[in-house]
Order: sequence, then structure tokens, then C-alpha cells
Amino acid sequence: MSGFLVGTEMARILVIDDDELIRGTVRAILASDGHETVLAIDGEDGLRQFHRQPFDLVLCDVFMPHKEGLETVREIRQLSAGIPIISMTGSVGGEGGRLDPDFLRMSSTLGATRTIGKPFRPRELLALIQECLDLADRESGR
Repeated sequence: MSGFLVGTEMARILVIDDDELIRGTVRAILASDGHETVLAIDGEDGLRQFHRQPFDLVLCDVFMPHKEGLETVREIRQLSAGIPIISMTGSVGGEGGRLDPDFLRMSSTLGATRTIGKPFRPRELLALIQECLDLADRESGR
């Protein structure tokens, strides 16, 4: 289902997050690096988009209404074994509202290729995306 790309070529990336500000920010970051983005407001919308067109990578929030990210990651992984998936989450627990790494670890167990905590720096996100695209290229033999 994916058309993995080599190097710095444009990738089509599905961004699934219920926060409009995060979706817009991520879209701007990805556009600055030449990537095409499709936005989804929750896991249900993300899965609909995933069925409609091929993607090179999925960026998915962990906590969303209707269909949470953990379930969404698991379902996308079942649909496409090779697509890179990056799970992201912000302050959701732990002492003082700090990032709870257990949710990111659980996301990896369910199929996420990599994880990232929010907030993140644009450079950090772009480097992680490139790492995942490069890994997918190597695994597909391109």
C-alpha cells in the first residue's frame, strides 16, 4: 500500500491528531521539508484516509476521542506491515504531568516504528521521519 521514497524526495504523510493546532503545526513543518500531508481528526478518520489512498508514513497521536491512537496504530499495522508509523504524545501522566513513557512503549509494542514526545522541535520530527523513511526503503530493498 505504500510507495516508500528514497532520500529527501517528497513523501505523502498521514497526520492523525485531534488537536487542530498540532495538525496545522505538523503540516507546516512537513511542508517546509517538501512533504505532502493529509490530516485526520481522530483514529476513525485516519483509518478512512488510510483506506482511500497510499501513504509513505503515518504520524499518529496516542490520545484521541472516538478511536485512540494505540488502537489505530494496531489496525494500520495489520493493514500494512511495512509502513512506518510514528506515535506521538504529550504530558499524559507521571509525576507533575510529565510524559509517561509507558504509553509510547505500548505503542511500539502494538506496531509503531518510532515514538516521539510532544512538544518536539521541528528538526527532531523531520529527522525522525527521514530515519523511518530510510529504514522502510532498506527493508523493502530499494
